[in-house]
Amino acid sequence: MKITILSRKELERVLEMPRVVHGVKAVYKLKSQGDTVVWPLVEHQFSGSEAVMDIRSGGVFGDINLHGLKMLNNFPENAAVGLPVFTGMLMVFDSDNGLPLGVMDAAYITCMRTGAAGAIGVQTLARPESEVLFMLGAGKQSIFQIAATLTCMPGIRKVYIADALSQENAGDFAESCRNRLKEGFGIDRPDVDFTASTDMARDIGESDIVITITPARSPVIKKEWIRPGTHFSCIGADMAGKEEIDAELFRGARVYADDINQCARVGEMEIPIKTGVIAKDDVIGEIGQVLAGRIEGRKTAEDITIFDATGLALLDLVTAKSAIELAAEKNLGTVVEI
Repeated sequence: MKITILSRKELERVLEMPRVVHGVKAVYKLKSQGDTVVWPLVEHQFSGSEAVMDIRSGGVFGDINLHGLKMLNNFPENAAVGLPVFTGMLMVFDSDNGLPLGVMDAAYITCMRTGAAGAIGVQTLARPESEVLFMLGAGKQSIFQIAATLTCMPGIRKVYIADALSQENAGDFAESCRNRLKEGFGIDRPDVDFTASTDMARDIGESDIVITITPARSPVIKKEWIRPGTHFSCIGADMAGKEEIDAELFRGARVYADDINQCARVGEMEIPIKTGVIAKDDVIGEIGQVLAGRIEGRKTAEDITIFDATGLALLDLVTAKSAIELAAEKNLGTVVEI
């Protein structure tokens, strides 16, 4: 059996955001048709540290026909000793015959498809004329969210970046954003203003779109800051107890998930459901159902819309398939016999 092995550097050379967005949309639609399966999330927090591990797995069938898994590790204390903080491996298999197709770095795949997921929520549920994006979080994933949103929403003219813990970090991120987008994603948008937020209440009140990607365990964004018509893509809450936005924002909002059951357990909607702000039945549906035309998205310009995305291994699988195909075209990667 031959299998393709791809490093992070090789993945950076072959993957392009528009193709990743296309693949993620295709998976969401297949999920809405019952052509996917998501297996239970496995997670572990290591005793005596902030380190966490999670395993996500599933299958995408239909015309994609793959199954597999990834293991991700987040060890924040590694930074102090010069080791990578975020690491992982992804394995993908052919669902026709069970043969392994590829093994690759999972961190970059995860960042790309997570960026695509947040942006698809924006493109599907935000007002089409939206121009101002507020990015809560200035960590590793934030640049991927911005790159994907600019890919999906060419009308964006201003991006606020906020770091609730470090104004300096937000400033550095905003200053470097333009070059990072050009060098890392081929996105050159001189018409977009990248600004560090100095007053979150004011700047969120000006924004059409809010994307959250932090590890917060208590709300950072308050309901009274939000104007009618705002869209939220909530990405950071992906384990029990995480919470980035005021639970009261869910009351009366149009709420969607990538996977309802998983989001109810570990997503941004977990706490609003547990505290009775909303019921699980109040969630309108999944994003793939909107993309497939099975349910309605935004109804009016005044709607508050929330897309809760906890992350699906299905998205990694289709992104991995694209990477394997592109690597073969460009003679990259290592093919080994196992």
